[in-house]
Amino acid sequence: MTVPRTAPATAVSPAPAGAPRPDARHPARPAPPFGRALCAMVTPFTRAGTLDADGAQRLAALLVAEGCDGLVLSGTTGESPTTSDAEKATLVRAVREAVGDHVSIVAGVGTADTRHTAELAVDAEKAGADGLLVVAPYYSRPPQDAVEAYFREIADASGLPLMLYDIPGRTGTRIEPETMIRLAGHPRIVAVKDCAYDLLGTQKVLARTELAYYAGCDEYVLALYAIGAAGYVSTVANVVPGLMRAVLDAFDGGDTAGAAGLMRRAMPLIEAMMAAGLPGTVTAKALLAALGLPAGPVRAPLRPAGRETADGLRAVLAEVTDGFAVA
Repeated sequence: MTVPRTAPATAVSPAPAGAPRPDARHPARPAPPFGRALCAMVTPFTRAGTLDADGAQRLAALLVAEGCDGLVLSGTTGESPTTSDAEKATLVRAVREAVGDHVSIVAGVGTADTRHTAELAVDAEKAGADGLLVVAPYYSRPPQDAVEAYFREIADASGLPLMLYDIPGRTGTRIEPETMIRLAGHPRIVAVKDCAYDLLGTQKVLARTELAYYAGCDEYVLALYAIGAAGYVSTVANVVPGLMRAVLDAFDGGDTAGAAGLMRRAMPLIEAMMAAGLPGTVTAKALLAALGLPAGPVRAPLRPAGRETADGLRAVLAEVTDGFAVA
């Protein structure tokens, strides 16, 4: 089984051997701590609903082969609220075995409970993760001084670097820009997954810190990259990893018009997967299943996409990838 190759017919040419890395062409852009093109990978389950570690290994290897240089496990797309601590650790170990040491693995460990999050951070480090994705504590809506204390405690719990996950639409709590600026002084707080939809706040933090920003909303990938973000953590990359990566490659190659064209090409799929009323986990798994790739069911309370929705998703995918080479 293979993931569809999503390099366009007029693909960005690979850099010749010995050419400078993309960051060398953009000296103002900090070196990304976890790579540029990260996929927020789904967590495959068996038909019975148990963790499919073999499927996770196959999917991870395929995503890397198609252009992902980092994988984020047990995030929102990975259904972290409904996987056990043991499953999270098993997933990290399985994916590490599949992709080796040259691919970054960032493990989602954030919960509403500081102590539990710290325990998950230690478990992820032992399992072989390279970094931690830590969401703001949800539901209890703590004030900013408590949010800051929470992240500092998690950063001190292990030796791994942290990616702050700012998604107030889900947590009910924003990581305010001034809080991020203070947290940037911690040596292990190095990155942000930005799902706040606050371009002004993002630019304030970029201007005053060296935090590496990753677009966590697929429609913002090029917009944030153009103002200095490190890359993206993409749900849509589960399905079209090559297309999402091509956006960054075109921009780094100086073809800004080409990057914009690729971004516009991806937009119908981004809208269908992320803005049509269903969680990205549901739509990503529906498309992966249609492609014959490891995914399996979603866990309750999520429900699978209905047939009409799945058919619509497949139609959009076919349109977006029309004219692209498929392996």
